[in-house]
Amino acid sequence: MARRKSVNYSGYSHQNPIPNASRIGNIMMSSIMNGTEPGTRTAPPDLAGQVINIFKHIRLCVEAAGGTVDDIIKVNFWMKQPSTGRAALNDEWVKMFPDENSRPARHTLSLSADSPHLVTCDFTAVIG
Repeated sequence: MARRKSVNYSGYSHQNPIPNASRIGNIMMSSIMNGTEPGTRTAPPDLAGQVINIFKHIRLCVEAAGGTVDDIIKVNFWMKQPSTGRAALNDEWVKMFPDENSRPARHTLSLSADSPHLVTCDFTAVIG
């Protein structure tokens, strides 16, 4: 029996042969996710719409691995304009992680200009 398990969920898939996430024991790491509409490969044209969708994907992915958003320990975001884009993340971030004393670490980096998306992310969870 394989120790590593692929994690996938309905409504999101990669074009390459990779899972949405991978889990070994209680550690889960996602692949890169973007802000497409769940069940499609269509991304809203605006950053706010993509941010809303990416948080939906984060929740669906960790739940598919058997966890909850409370198990997420770190989220990395890549954005076209991190200096102004961070503020766009904050509303959904606080909705998902309302307790200021219990939020995951977060890092925001620059997304390459040739990406068709305005925001992407990956995350790590330790599932109890």
